[in-house]
Amino acid sequence: MAVFAASIFTLALGACATGPTDQDQPGATADSGLDRMERLALAANRCWFKSGDPAFARYSLAPELSSFSGRPRFLLVPRGQLEARPLLVVEAQSDSANVSVYGPLMNEALASRIDTDLARWRAGAKTCSA
Repeated sequence: MAVFAASIFTLALGACATGPTDQDQPGATADSGLDRMERLALAANRCWFKSGDPAFARYSLAPELSSFSGRPRFLLVPRGQLEARPLLVVEAQSDSANVSVYGPLMNEALASRIDTDLARWRAGAKTCSA
């Protein structure tokens, strides 16, 4: 759990250290996959986990934003099992506005909530609910 806390702390510091992204500017092009995934991971952590949302109580967030493949991502895994097989993968591509979302959780009732939240955050909203 300490690794997770350190990762989120590092992620939060990185997000604070960066300036406005292209997506924050009106009429600008898509930002990098890493910028996008930092925002999405911070929103997911804040809204799904730090808020104590019972729908996500069985899961932990595992950010994997430093990717040499050009596909920064974050995962939802069984709570406290950061090395377990992911139940959800949210992944971006560098130089593309695409965000892929897949995994076993997308075949469960929680899928519509995940899609709705991610779409809202990708559009720039910072709220936890619609």
